[in-house]
Amino acid sequence: MCHTADYPLPWHLFGGILCITMYKKILAAVNEHLNSEVAARYALHLAKEHNAKFYICFVAEKCMSQHNCRSAEDAVKRLFNEAKDLNVHAESIAEMGDPVADIRKIVQHENISIVFAATRREDVRRRFYSGTIARSLSLKLPCSVALVRVVHSGRVHPGKILIPLKARIDHVSERASFVAHMAHAFGSKVIVFHAPKPLTKFFHGEMHLTPPEWEKRTSQDIAQFIEYLKRHDVLHEGMLLPGRTARNITIEAFAKRHDLIIMGASERNLLTSLLKGNPVEEVLRNTPCDLIILKPRHED
Repeated sequence: MCHTADYPLPWHLFGGILCITMYKKILAAVNEHLNSEVAARYALHLAKEHNAKFYICFVAEKCMSQHNCRSAEDAVKRLFNEAKDLNVHAESIAEMGDPVADIRKIVQHENISIVFAATRREDVRRRFYSGTIARSLSLKLPCSVALVRVVHSGRVHPGKILIPLKARIDHVSERASFVAHMAHAFGSKVIVFHAPKPLTKFFHGEMHLTPPEWEKRTSQDIAQFIEYLKRHDVLHEGMLLPGRTARNITIEAFAKRHDLIIMGASERNLLTSLLKGNPVEEVLRNTPCDLIILKPRHED
């Protein structure tokens, strides 16, 4: 029997039966914008998959107009009713003040496992989206955070989910768990995508390898991630495409008509991003489909 916990448990401790992260309490931050309601529906379906309690949180800033307040309150009501229809235990929370500070207090008081929040239009335009509410939530909350960039505001039901992975992956257990549960929640196919740098040989230019040769060079972290998907019966396939990471991700998503991209949050600091660029930020600006940027906090 698989035990549940607020942190991922190593599968080898249970005789080879993988026990992955269980989010017991999931919070969706809602505001007056439609994209926040769409992002909250991703959280709602994940809550149903985990049999978790679903919190719908609206924090009204002091300068917010009555019209915008009513729009946010209506969104909360719709989400609460949808949760009821899905037999998901839900609770709504309304506050007035600073969204980041108040959500942080709620997370600590209620022991929230993960928070979903939508990026705003200005987040996409601003480089490094520093100073934005989305960025502040990702950095300051003590729980995991899923930032959602909504491109299509229609019905949330991704058929194909693209998962770009680096060779080295932190929090492998939680990342794999998140993807596996999202795939099961929507009955989605997962495409694990890796864009390694092209290999070069001194004096001989770029080396071109066949797909089987690239597979042999797959990192241990990616292999472990794929093993997680196999053990939990997630329909998936792997793909390697050497070249520029962000460009290849957006081209793949556009060409193959993927419905959702799930990426890990960038660990690059400001100086490194200035010098080498930031793939997550590039995909955030150019994604042709919905995008979830996951900042995992639970330890492997």
